Amino acid sequence: MQFHTFDAAYVKKLQDGDPWTEAHFVSYFSELIHLKLRSRLKSRDAIEDVRQETFIRVLAALRSEGGIRQPERLGAYVNSVCNNVLLEHYRAGSRNDPMDEETESSFTSPEPNALSVLISKDSERVVREILDDMSPRDLKLLRGVLLEERDKEEVCRELGVDREYLRVLIHRAKLTFKGAYLRRFGADRPY
Repeated sequence: MQFHTFDAAYVKKLQDGDPWTEAHFVSYFSELIHLKLRSRLKSRDAIEDVRQETFIRVLAALRSEGGIRQPERLGAYVNSVCNNVLLEHYRAGSRNDPMDEETESSFTSPEPNALSVLISKDSERVVREILDDMSPRDLKLLRGVLLEERDKEEVCRELGVDREYLRVLIHRAKLTFKGAYLRRFGADRPY
C-alpha cells in the first residue's frame, strides 16, 4: 500500500465533489479502515457499516461551513472519526445483547440485600460528614450545582462570580471533597 499525503487542494476537490478525488479518497481509506477493523469486528456487514458511517461523517464535516482546519491532517481526522464510530458500534452492540430470563432475574431483585443497604447507609453518612467539614462556600457550591442541580447562572449571581470562575471553584470544591474522602478511606475503598 502506498501512503498518500493530503493538502488543501486535495481537500478542496473533495469539498467540491470532484469524482476522481472522491473515488481516490474512498478507495484509499477503505483499505486502511478495513485493515483497522478486520481484527476488531466479527462480520463483514459490521465492517461495512462502520466504514460507510465514517465516510458519511467525514464528508459531511468536509462540506460543512467550517470544514477541516488542517488539510494535512486529513488521515488522522478520518482515523479519529472511525474510532468514534467503532466505539458507538461497540456500545450499540452491548445494549442490544438479549438476556435470557434466568440471567436477568439474577441481576434484578425487588429488594436490596442487607450488605447493599449497609454500604449505602454508610456511604451516605460519610458523605454527610465530609460535607459538614467543608467550608461554607464549597458546601454551597457542591450542594447548589451538583446535588440540587440549580442553574449555574443563578449560582454565579448568588456568589458574584462569572461562569469560568465558577467552573474553577467547583473543580476545587470537588478536589477538596475527594481529598477528604481518600484521607478517610484510602484509594482501596470497595465501593
